[in-house]
Amino acid sequence: MATVVEWVLFGVVLAGQTLVAAVATRFFRIRMETSWGWVIYTALLTPVLLLAVTLVTTGALGIGPDLGGPGVAVAVMVGVPLALGFTIDLLYVPPPEEYDLPDTQNQQ
Repeated sequence: MATVVEWVLFGVVLAGQTLVAAVATRFFRIRMETSWGWVIYTALLTPVLLLAVTLVTTGALGIGPDLGGPGVAVAVMVGVPLALGFTIDLLYVPPPEEYDLPDTQNQQ
């Protein structure tokens, strides 16, 4: 039976995972010059990053309750934060194209 502390720490880890996914999505949206490149990089590289963080937090640190099996753990610890982070970046953060940046190349 999981304790309240385990569930609270589990929620903190999920919030951190969501933040990592949102920042990774934003990073790829800013850096990629193509229209679909950032989507492909987000779909392929962000889950690897989230899986690494999951292995550290749940394996080495032992944070979180027993979720029943590895498939459920990966779905909850990688799938849910990836979907939430992607959604937060797309819906609630303005696109990178809306920001006007100063021209810094001609300032000498």
